Amino acid sequence: MPKMTGAKYLADTLKAYGVSHVFFVPAVLRKSLAEMDMVGIKRVVTHGEKAAAYMADGYARASNKVGVCMAQSVGAVNLAAGLQDAYLGLSPVLALTGHKSNLQQSRNAYQELEHSKPFASVTKFSAEVDSVNDLPGLLRQAFREATTGAPAPVHLDFQGISGNVVEDGEADLEILLEESFTARPAFRPEPEPEKVRQAAQVLANAQRPVIVAGGGVTSSGAKQEVLELAELLNIPVATSLNAKNTIPDNHPLAVGVVGSYSRWCANRVVYEADLVLYIGSHTGSQVTNEWQVPAIGTPVIQIDIDPSELGRTYSAQVAMQGDAKASTRRLIEASEPVGDRSAWVSRAQELVKEWRTEVAPLANSEAIPIIPQRLCTEISAWLPSDGMLVADTGHAGIWTGSMVDMNEPGQGYIRCAGSLGWGLSAAMGAKCAVPDRPVVCFSGDGGFWYHIGELETAVRNNIPVVTVVNNNHALSQDRRGDERAYANIEGGSPGDLWQFTDTDLSKVAEAMGAFGIRVTKPGDIQSAIEQAIASGRPAVVDVVTDQYNSEAPIPWAP
Repeated sequence: MPKMTGAKYLADTLKAYGVSHVFFVPAVLRKSLAEMDMVGIKRVVTHGEKAAAYMADGYARASNKVGVCMAQSVGAVNLAAGLQDAYLGLSPVLALTGHKSNLQQSRNAYQELEHSKPFASVTKFSAEVDSVNDLPGLLRQAFREATTGAPAPVHLDFQGISGNVVEDGEADLEILLEESFTARPAFRPEPEPEKVRQAAQVLANAQRPVIVAGGGVTSSGAKQEVLELAELLNIPVATSLNAKNTIPDNHPLAVGVVGSYSRWCANRVVYEADLVLYIGSHTGSQVTNEWQVPAIGTPVIQIDIDPSELGRTYSAQVAMQGDAKASTRRLIEASEPVGDRSAWVSRAQELVKEWRTEVAPLANSEAIPIIPQRLCTEISAWLPSDGMLVADTGHAGIWTGSMVDMNEPGQGYIRCAGSLGWGLSAAMGAKCAVPDRPVVCFSGDGGFWYHIGELETAVRNNIPVVTVVNNNHALSQDRRGDERAYANIEGGSPGDLWQFTDTDLSKVAEAMGAFGIRVTKPGDIQSAIEQAIASGRPAVVDVVTDQYNSEAPIPWAP
């Protein structure tokens, strides 16, 4: 084997595994970064470790490849905090950090904290690299762990504050590419044939079945299979936020996003069903609206690659461990067209029509200030057939999940799993992964402020992502709860808890070298987005929206 530095080995291996970008805060792995430059890996210096993790997360979700983020010892805990979204969103991210040598531990070394515990909470695999000879085996294992089973972040912690142990050492090292582990899913396990037959029989006997497609459908590329199964058996389809656009919103079997960030028609359909088929979806609080939809005790079939999810909360009548795409294909093969379900499908269509009729005046409103429902209507009308929409959490997730229609199979949707402020950075990572597709971030100003400094990162690195800001100068999702807290108190200022300064964010963008445009009329939204895309630069479309008519509806529950 050839003699090689750990720095060159790390750079060449990342390149071999298809990594095109790394996102980091200095100073870490300097020699490795120099070697990455030599092999064409783009090095993106961010203004914060959380943003670096978010970018790697967006990159991973958009490409299905492993996203890479890095930080030195003192920034490691910040990087771990940023990984919680990748962990909750089942995203394959590799975090690389440094830690001071064993001789310096427990001696009050400057800036040193023991940071294994924070990473233990947000990774499925974490290991220390104490020698350059450890690097080949642990790096390959990290890629295996990130891409197999339920994907999740992984972590390698190099000895030395900036990972020096692999920078300075040289050893007999050989690049060994394991092609299967360059992207998710590494493997496509299938359920036992008998389980598939049982599931097909239970589905055939159901009168009012519904499919709930989850993030596993998106990550395994199972959209076509889910649609084919639904059409074969005439079953309505609801989705989690992570699986939005599994089925076109204008399809007669589509009922929308279910749960707490939802269309009420989807919640009603799932609640009225006599059987729920979960495909690649856990049964957590968001997709079930706090375990109310469906009701506990509703018969369930569940397909999941992670066996620990099978039967969690809802006792599964049939539980199938397997990849969503492969398992759904087997279920299609085991199924035959069933009897008349026209009454059930008509009921689902009726509920969808009622919802659309109810929201139409808001979706088409000419009100000034603009209301979020109209903003979403304009994004729906504008989004190209290959466009990718990246949504922050909170109201950004609710509005895009419920009010944006996606009718083209080539459109993509990525959403934040929980940390407000994720949107801009994740959209930048996604744009790095899919540079030829238009990528638009949807965020409120409350989320946008979190990491607004990353606009400079986008300008410096020529990452032309467009951010549409629902700017009501407020954390409007907090308003209802804050005012309720003041309900029995005379006087006081509840607005202090949720209102911001009215700032023209387009001017902030321009000051950073980005394209900025402010929109005050609903009819100008699409033109503004077009101008932002045409600029070829990072861009902010600052949409002035109504602060007092901006709260999302409370999700339907029985």
